[in-house]
Amino acid sequence: MIELSAMNQLKTPCIGICSTTSFGDKICRGCKRFSHEVISWNTYSEQEKLAVFSRIDLLTEQILRNKFRIVSVQKLQDVMQDFRFFYHPDLSPYCWLHGLLQKYAYRIQSLNEIGVELMPEVRHSSLDEVMSLINDDLQLLSEAHYQRYFQR
Repeated sequence: MIELSAMNQLKTPCIGICSTTSFGDKICRGCKRFSHEVISWNTYSEQEKLAVFSRIDLLTEQILRNKFRIVSVQKLQDVMQDFRFFYHPDLSPYCWLHGLLQKYAYRIQSLNEIGVELMPEVRHSSLDEVMSLINDDLQLLSEAHYQRYFQR
């Protein structure tokens, strides 16, 4: 669970790939925030930001656990520091992994170098294929959440 005191360390879940402002998407392809959350982020209270972080973390971990096994959290953290990819320490390592792969998959030669391996069900797939499946699943879950709680 994300602690409110730690929220001051991270101002936004943005990973620098924003499709809500670039393409008008309802759900950002990068950070998975809803367009109204991206637009209003700076006006949100710490509690509202915490709720967004928690939702993204929960959905991301749920999907990535079925595709990846994190063998070494320390190795993953070391690579993120090498890439200067900021991650929130209170979020799930699967959330960190998703952001890292979204932004820097092209720089990763093998998953072993970042302390990660594919689960047997997807080992036959390329990383691009797995990321496409993950992003499709995250998009579906995010859309379902949006329709249930925000669409009127």
